[in-house]
Amino acid sequence: MHTSTFTLSPSLSFSHQKLRTRFNPSRFQLSKTNVNVNVSSSSSSSSPSLQPWSLASSSSPSFKLRPWTSLNRFQTKATSVPESAGDAASDSGALFRTLELGALFGMWFIFNIYFNIYNKQVLKVYPFPLTITAVQFAIGTVIVSLMWGLNLYKRPKISNAQLAAILPLAMVHTLGNLFTNMSLGKVAVSFTHTIKASEPFFSVILSAIFLGEMPTAWVVASLVPIVGGVVLASVTEASFNWVGFWSAMASNFTNQFRNVLSKKVMVKKEDSIDNITLFSIITIMSFLLSAPVTIFAEGVKFTPSYLQAAGLNVNQVYIRSLLAALCFHAYQQVSYMILQRVSPVTHSVGNCVKRVVVIASSVLFFKTPVSPVNAFGTAIALAGVFLYSRVKRIKAKTT
Repeated sequence: MHTSTFTLSPSLSFSHQKLRTRFNPSRFQLSKTNVNVNVSSSSSSSSPSLQPWSLASSSSPSFKLRPWTSLNRFQTKATSVPESAGDAASDSGALFRTLELGALFGMWFIFNIYFNIYNKQVLKVYPFPLTITAVQFAIGTVIVSLMWGLNLYKRPKISNAQLAAILPLAMVHTLGNLFTNMSLGKVAVSFTHTIKASEPFFSVILSAIFLGEMPTAWVVASLVPIVGGVVLASVTEASFNWVGFWSAMASNFTNQFRNVLSKKVMVKKEDSIDNITLFSIITIMSFLLSAPVTIFAEGVKFTPSYLQAAGLNVNQVYIRSLLAALCFHAYQQVSYMILQRVSPVTHSVGNCVKRVVVIASSVLFFKTPVSPVNAFGTAIALAGVFLYSRVKRIKAKTT
């Protein structure tokens, strides 16, 4: 019988201690190879040298392996992550989204309040709504250009077909804001927004005509207090003016027609773009549409020389016009940001609350005289708008 011995005896010496590793002999059994291998380590030498290996071949009837028990000491254990950690992360994310949405609603209300206040102050002394509208779109165009130029928002790639589809939206958007400025220049801010509370009435009619969306009995019933409240507020309004009244009504019609038109023309998947990009493109188009019309209809009457000749404070008019334009663009962009995060019904409820806040703040700021009957009519109209929003929510959940 040939025997084979296979010895490794490392012994390393360190400056303060010796590290000795000893391998116990293990036997391996393998019937086909008939090789017996013994591994041992000795520490006979104190020098840090590796001893030579001696190998002798032999044939043995068995090749056995006795596992080294020290290896069994190593065990792998999986530590489970508590479910509460995932729940905590989810709760913190939901809380952040709620706070973010609340901040957006707050900014939407505040920007709207200051827009109406500054805009009314300018229109009272400078009765040129076309020029004011063009200036607001011009400031908005500058903001959009800065957003795209500084990569604050991704610059879109728009096809000619998309531009052709957006052009009608820009036209009615321009008219809607022009009519709003005309109304604000003629009547009180509170009365303009009371009339604009009748937007659901136009939305239902236009949706039925162009989209074939027939209203339910509950939706029609919710329109009754809206129309009744607007009528009651109109007949008791101290600042009532037919131009202001019909301008606000025309603003309702054009704004709701824009919404219906956007549903009708922007239906193809390849034509769909996000709301903020759509608003940005509409703003630029509205400026390009309103600027030549303004020059033709009202002339260039926003120069310092003209304002001074009219006896106006140039700095005051410019600063208030700039602030109104910034708030105008900001509140509309925030409105689209909210619409990307909530359903249209929730957005409609928020718009109703916003109108209440704007009416109340304008009455307090301008000290607008309000009779009890007028206040009652306004309250009925706004309650009808809230009821309309609730009915639309119920309908959305059931469909």
